[in-house]
Amino acid sequence: MAMATTAALLLAFLLAAPMALAVDYKVGDDSGWDQGVNYDNWAKGKTFQVGDNLLFSYGGSHSVDVVSQSDYTSCNTGNAITTYTGGSNTVKLDKAGAMYFVCPAFGHCQGGMKLAVTVSAASTTPSGGSPPSTTTPPSSSSPNGPSSPTTPNSPPSSPTPKPSSASTMNGMMGLVVLGASMAIVGLMG
Repeated sequence: MAMATTAALLLAFLLAAPMALAVDYKVGDDSGWDQGVNYDNWAKGKTFQVGDNLLFSYGGSHSVDVVSQSDYTSCNTGNAITTYTGGSNTVKLDKAGAMYFVCPAFGHCQGGMKLAVTVSAASTTPSGGSPPSTTTPPSSSSPNGPSSPTTPNSPPSSPTPKPSSASTMNGMMGLVVLGASMAIVGLMG
């Protein structure tokens, strides 16, 4: 009976472990979500995974709209999927694929205040490195439309670790998961 309980607890740990490896990325680093930041350059070399968070910090003249690829390309916020306001928001990357963010303030998106990221599935196996995970759709100069209803704000998360340490942590966690899995098999056998 004790072996079954130990195995169940270990299994629960292994399933929860990838969530503990989430990385918080402060969008724009020290500049935050603001005009004058090149978000394509900011995102280069970063690997965004399911479970990671984007931390948006900005002043009162800004907000964050999550939009489709076509609305990102044309800077149209009339069809925003979600709008964040309040100056500080945490956006959890909860599914793999491309995500697009723009500032809906008039002229800000056209001025480059927009971000596209590609989110990959969370990995618990060691990897030798990952290619950059950003997309760079072409810009356009369509005016913004009205914004959509607002989503409740989320409080900011803990300080942002360096993404390179996350890759190392993911690799080490893969080894821990592998070793623990072998231990479970040994306990059950």
